[in-house]
Amino acid sequence: MPNNISLDKLKIGDIAKINAIQSNEIPAKFYELGFYPGSVIEVKHKAPLNGPICVNVVENNALIAIRKSEAKLITAVII
Repeated sequence: MPNNISLDKLKIGDIAKINAIQSNEIPAKFYELGFYPGSVIEVKHKAPLNGPICVNVVENNALIAIRKSEAKLITAVII
């Protein structure tokens, strides 16, 4: 069985399927862009010094920048 990993632990180029979002404080804009459980994402960029993480939602090719603190609350399975 695959292990869940938080998005902040993924490396650039990793492709993963979002498993759960463990916070109600994730901005609604993320959901509007297709960033929700079941979505396949690819990590495109990680800023240094705890900066944001840029992920691509594969389904609709939307780029989303999320804070590292938000990324810790989102779990995914690498595919």
